[in-house]
Amino acid sequence: MTASENYRLKNKASEGLLEALRKLPMITREPAVLPIPRGDREIGAKIEFGAGGREYLLLVETKRFVYPLDARQAFLQLKHRMESTGRPDKGKQIIPLVAAESISPGGKEFLKSKNFGFFDTGGSLFIPARDIYVYIEKPSPKIFQKSVRNLFTGRRSQVLHALLIRHNEWFSVKDLAQFAEVSLATASQTLSALERFEWLDVKGRGPSKERKLANPGALLDEWQRQTPTASRRQTHRRFYVPSSDPGDIARRLNDICEKLGLEYALTEQSAAQIYAPFLTHVSRLTCRLELDIHMNELYAGLGARAVNEGTNLEVIETHLSGEFLFRERVDTVWLASPVQVYLDLLCSDGRSKEMAEHLRHERIGF
Repeated sequence: MTASENYRLKNKASEGLLEALRKLPMITREPAVLPIPRGDREIGAKIEFGAGGREYLLLVETKRFVYPLDARQAFLQLKHRMESTGRPDKGKQIIPLVAAESISPGGKEFLKSKNFGFFDTGGSLFIPARDIYVYIEKPSPKIFQKSVRNLFTGRRSQVLHALLIRHNEWFSVKDLAQFAEVSLATASQTLSALERFEWLDVKGRGPSKERKLANPGALLDEWQRQTPTASRRQTHRRFYVPSSDPGDIARRLNDICEKLGLEYALTEQSAAQIYAPFLTHVSRLTCRLELDIHMNELYAGLGARAVNEGTNLEVIETHLSGEFLFRERVDTVWLASPVQVYLDLLCSDGRSKEMAEHLRHERIGF
């Protein structure tokens, strides 16, 4: 980000904060931005206002995005600044506050726990003053939601998947990139993003630096929240295959895919029932299938007919080879990883969500 872009974004947060303050019903003196002395340049802004017969001064640290790690750093900076300067503004209650274009839920939770104020351009505002207490919670701005959503798509999702599959292991960037089959840059950028959420434990420095998941459950919870949006971009095709036995369809599917060189993996209820039995019977086979010129040969070999009702074979078509990286061979068929099956179940119908929670408890374990 250039210096001018950074300045513009900080101004946007400060101006949004001023506007939010002006709308508060208890304000009795118009908020005003004070000049910042040369020695206080690390403070983003000083804003004073009156409310309920008292005077208040906000010491504002301005950021672009604030994740838990950024919130912790801003807290320490503001705390140090207040301790080193004493209390020169007599008669005013001083309130440290972080203003940003967007603040993650974890960042807000941390600042709130430290009794530090916050504001983001989505409209969230927290002012923990003695005589006025303001807490307005709004959804995160779209730009923040998009930045989080992008973390769970494409090659970056392969990195997350790899970390969840081997959540007890320490990884260097190089080892993780090789395991997830991504570039060093993708692995490094994804790990840096996860550090900001404080989802990683870190040890070592430089080339010897290693990381592992500190809380795999938190990462999977966030992926769960992002899954419905991602699933809408996938192509689902529904077929009827002349067979009443899903196991028979699965075996035929495997044989034809091997003959044609197609990658596939059973998922949703079909796979969950094998990993962690839950239902007495599963009537529909669901699989992820690699987009390939031989797909029509597969459908012809199965005798599959496209239908809207009476489906006993559902296919999620994908061009991402990374979705098959962590599949598992069980008996004669390939299953998507338990993590992938869990996420797919959350987007399915019937008792799939119950199966998802059962699978998470019995097989995934976090």
